[in-house]
Amino acid sequence: MPPLVMLRRKADFDALGRQGTARSNRLLVLRSLRTDGSATRVGLSTPRSLGGAVQRNRVRRRLRHLLREQISAIGSGWDLLLVARPEAARVSHNELREAVRSLVERSGIRG
Repeated sequence: MPPLVMLRRKADFDALGRQGTARSNRLLVLRSLRTDGSATRVGLSTPRSLGGAVQRNRVRRRLRHLLREQISAIGSGWDLLLVARPEAARVSHNELREAVRSLVERSGIRG
């Protein structure tokens, strides 16, 4: 699986919040913004409402894995922010996979 290019700067996260479009379901929110970059960059947000650090890190690991599965289908030049909702910590891996897949399809970022 290809490695993910992660968003790191606060300005990038802020731009997604101001200008990005959002799609959501009961487990996740996906914010996307078209950029001039050659790579698709990904940011993850796991709020404290998910639980303690162990639960938040587990959700982050699962989301990174699921995004790696989807990244080849996503076109280049996107900034993506995936925000986990509290229920994301309590569902199965397959349910989370389906939630990510449906958001990617509905957001129109497939290459």
